[in-house]
Amino acid sequence: MWDPPVSPSPYPVNLDLTGRRALVVGAGPVAARKVSGLLEAGADVTVVAPTAVAEIAGESGLRWHERPYRRGEVASYRLAVTATGDTEVDSQVHRDAEAAGVWLNSADDPERCTFTLPAVSRHGDLQVTVSTNGNSPAISRWLRRSLFDDIGPEHSTLLALASEVRAELCEATGTSESPAWDTVLDDDLVETVRRGDLDAARQALRSGLGLTEGPTLEPAP
Repeated sequence: MWDPPVSPSPYPVNLDLTGRRALVVGAGPVAARKVSGLLEAGADVTVVAPTAVAEIAGESGLRWHERPYRRGEVASYRLAVTATGDTEVDSQVHRDAEAAGVWLNSADDPERCTFTLPAVSRHGDLQVTVSTNGNSPAISRWLRRSLFDDIGPEHSTLLALASEVRAELCEATGTSESPAWDTVLDDDLVETVRRGDLDAARQALRSGLGLTEGPTLEPAP
């Protein structure tokens, strides 16, 4: 049986891009998808390309410099994406990003990526991702469709409840960590949320984590 080569495992992170400068080199359909994700994340996006698809040219939430990429300009940004389809341009952006220490995603070119983008299923604050370390975005998208069909708005609601009870647990015990989380979160709890019985779901969480009902009363003097 053939064993695939072992490569270093990527370090998964969620980046806070709110207000941070991001550069996208290229303005075709692939670049437009990258721009959309960056804008959704709150990044301050600049696009550099001589021409642009309508999704970019008509987007008021970004700056579009209607010209070719200038050598070295990636150094002015925190994060960059290159998606020109021109090997010479993408290679130059990669060299500049490496020299400046700027994180770069090079579309369809994992060898020139210092970060890759997973396939994402979003439900409010709940994000579930699958990644192939940049080796096959198509596999990532297929697995997302195959694995995430059972994830719906009830899971986002459960997340909000768990966050609420987590804060309560931390206040009561000094920590939000508890091995009981592994048993209290189950399919029955999801079904309770799906039925809309949020009070019962909240109480199930609290009881499972050992939290008493109501405020703690001081003993009578």
